[in-house]
Amino acid sequence: MFKTLLGGLIGGVAMYLVGFIFWGTPLSALAFHRAESGAGSNLQAAMAQALTPSGTGVYVIPDPATAEGTVLYGKGPVAMVFYNSSGFPVTDAGALIGGLILALVVGVLIALMLRFVSGDLGGRARVTILFALAAVLWLHVGQAVFNHTPWGYSLYLAFSDFVALIAAGLVAAKIMEGRRPTGFAPVVDETVH
Repeated sequence: MFKTLLGGLIGGVAMYLVGFIFWGTPLSALAFHRAESGAGSNLQAAMAQALTPSGTGVYVIPDPATAEGTVLYGKGPVAMVFYNSSGFPVTDAGALIGGLILALVVGVLIALMLRFVSGDLGGRARVTILFALAAVLWLHVGQAVFNHTPWGYSLYLAFSDFVALIAAGLVAAKIMEGRRPTGFAPVVDETVH
């Protein structure tokens, strides 16, 4: 259990560092489009005027829950706005600390998952890659498919999380190398005639 916990914690740190490379450096500019300064100010003022009474949340604009909104939605333009009525620092120390704690928890969960997988590094690496691929396809690429989020952002997010999950899993698997899965009998190669 010690190797599992250690592998998960170190894997979580690896995942956090990969996330920083993708989102805490200028590389993150690949994921975003930028509005010009004047347009950004105008949009911010419009959001403050139109969305503040409802408060922080995710808004579909125009709202397709009404007949008029459905027609407007079909005509476009449309937006899904992740709105926070109170600002926060671009580099938020609280988010960085919370993100590290979350990465450590997820790293330990990945290590616990790998604890039940074939005891060799290759088997755990294959499970890690397949798990990461399935997760990002459904969670991130699915947003582009179902909710029409921009493909560039969705693919960047998916790739960054794919690399981060693989880093966590491979680090944990390497540290756990040599331990047998819990609760399973050893596999014996036999030819059945």
